[in-house]
Amino acid sequence: MFALKRYTEDLINLLFPELCNGCGKLLYHGEKDICTKCLYDLPFTDFHLYEDNLVAKQLWGRLPVNAAMAMLYFKKGTKVQNLIHGLKYAGKTDIGITLGKLLANKLSKSDAYADIDIVIPVPLHQKKLRLRGYNQSEYIAKGLAEELEISVSTKHLLRNKSTESQTKKARYTRYENMQDVFNVKNAYDLLDKHILLVDDVITTGATLEACGNVLLNHGIKKLSIAAIAFAE
Repeated sequence: MFALKRYTEDLINLLFPELCNGCGKLLYHGEKDICTKCLYDLPFTDFHLYEDNLVAKQLWGRLPVNAAMAMLYFKKGTKVQNLIHGLKYAGKTDIGITLGKLLANKLSKSDAYADIDIVIPVPLHQKKLRLRGYNQSEYIAKGLAEELEISVSTKHLLRNKSTESQTKKARYTRYENMQDVFNVKNAYDLLDKHILLVDDVITTGATLEACGNVLLNHGIKKLSIAAIAFAE
């Protein structure tokens, strides 16, 4: 039975080969979404091990967080960009699950993330959600929460205002662009809870600052932040 299953899998892979989302090369048996070589070569930050890492420093004086980190360094033209682009624009939601599980593995090695109650992904506005069909951060959160065996909420933090792309905006303009964008529903569910806010890529931190302050204003006990990548 096992041999037959393996033969069937090999035949499917021959007819419909699965490629690594980092380098584009063929995945071997047992590999999923990202090949072993790419996993080995990914630029991990180890921010989860340092309280005063670059992400945390970026938020100092702006958002009182328990802990903040990003797992990878993001640069254009790299495997990390390929992974994020595939997740965000090519409908490859499985990448989000895989990256979320990798992120969970990092967080499990930090005491600062040991008592998380609820994982909340940064939400998309309904207009963008309809256009894209999914929220990439939600899949990251799902993979992370599955690995850490905690719950995910997509119903408490809402985006009530659509904003223009932040990509080409200056830091202060990004902050101004995010004012009054988010709100919290059924806040009593979050009272005295340690919330982990999850995003795909951190640039200036303006979106996380807006989300985080809204959550803190609604009675949560602690706020922590985790993202897949950090763009310096």
